[in-house]
Amino acid sequence: MRVTILGGGTVGASVARRLCDRKQEVTIVEKNADRAALLDENLDARVLAGDAMKASLLFQARVMNSDVCFALTGSDEVNILAGSVAKEMGARRVASRVYAQEFRDVSSFDYRRFFKIDRFLSLEYLTAMEIARRIREPGAMLIEHFACGELEMQDVVISRESSLTGKPLSELKLPPEVRIGAITRDSVVSIATASDKIEVGDRVTLMGARPSVEATKKAFLTHSVNKRDAVIVGGGETGFFVASVLEKRNYNVTLFERSRTRCEYLARRLSNTVIVCGDGRRCSVLEERRVGKGDIFISCAGDDEYNIMACVEAMELGVTTLLAVVNHQDYANVVGKLGITEVISPFEVVGRQVEGLMHQGPLVFQNSTLLSGPIEVVELEVDEGSRMTQAPLKDLGIPKPTLIAAVIRENNVIIPNAECEFHAGDTVVALTLMERIPGLVELFERRDD
Repeated sequence: MRVTILGGGTVGASVARRLCDRKQEVTIVEKNADRAALLDENLDARVLAGDAMKASLLFQARVMNSDVCFALTGSDEVNILAGSVAKEMGARRVASRVYAQEFRDVSSFDYRRFFKIDRFLSLEYLTAMEIARRIREPGAMLIEHFACGELEMQDVVISRESSLTGKPLSELKLPPEVRIGAITRDSVVSIATASDKIEVGDRVTLMGARPSVEATKKAFLTHSVNKRDAVIVGGGETGFFVASVLEKRNYNVTLFERSRTRCEYLARRLSNTVIVCGDGRRCSVLEERRVGKGDIFISCAGDDEYNIMACVEAMELGVTTLLAVVNHQDYANVVGKLGITEVISPFEVVGRQVEGLMHQGPLVFQNSTLLSGPIEVVELEVDEGSRMTQAPLKDLGIPKPTLIAAVIRENNVIIPNAECEFHAGDTVVALTLMERIPGLVELFERRDD
């Protein structure tokens, strides 16, 4: 595939190296001439030195022939505007890195749709979601967002019989915004069908709009679970996202941040998190808040050494579950020897996201690792004139076993029924098997006959 990367900094270079190793045709645009020369020397890629904001340079980079363009500079504004220009010039698909949450929040303005960006990539948000998954808390063992964050997927473990067990799924009165996507039983994962019944011990994957998923999850949890104590060090965007996820679930959350100004900001944005203005590396500060009695310690400040030292101090105080965000691979290879339980690399996280977007045609995103076993989670765009637009769902001949789990239409989550009709521009999230993907993609492709 032909890939254009705008920005050859730490993130851009990491993505470029990953794609070059996979023999993709990569072009990099980097403003800093010295950095561009270094990239040209060390990567099997075409490198252009210059400003990605200039259409003339994008033309020189042949962005109009790109299957995918990634805007990964250190500036949100540059990424959005340059990505928008690349899309207008003819790039098939564009993903722009953003840091500020305001650009991802569609409640006030939908920047992504306005600038015609296919996907926003937030390194901090993706890292936070990876942290949440690694924790694997009881009752929500999996957390994932699809279709630009409009659709959420969560797991619940069925621990005892209830009004929802022993009945066919077709008889369960679930909210219309929620669907059961998969059932894991005795370590075997299967795509849910209308005739399936939920049994005690099953792990059920719920898909839908986040508020409705949360409400449905509570209906499945038939017993109370003791709250766990989570400590977060670092109140940047990653720490904020982790806290916002955990405080809505079964956690008592304490967050340490050194900047008083940032603490004030976090206090306004987080409703059920204790904010502590202090240095998370200092044993005395951690002891004062009785961190040693906590269940989970997460250090996600913007400095590898800081995160490692904070985890070591927490381990000395008695915490056994420790997660550190580490960017440098050299550090990642040794921190496990220090007793740190989990190491999360933001570059690895965003790299997997990038690989999931490396598809042509209507297939937008593919995740092969989210659900164990053979199930693939895919996002597809409905092309104008495709077979998907010509009949209701029941008459489309969807390859089996495939579950059309949700439709995203103008930021609204729709859980389709048999009579659902699809429109050009819809994003469809489906669960299927690898061998069924080609047949599924054919239904979404434009037909010229």
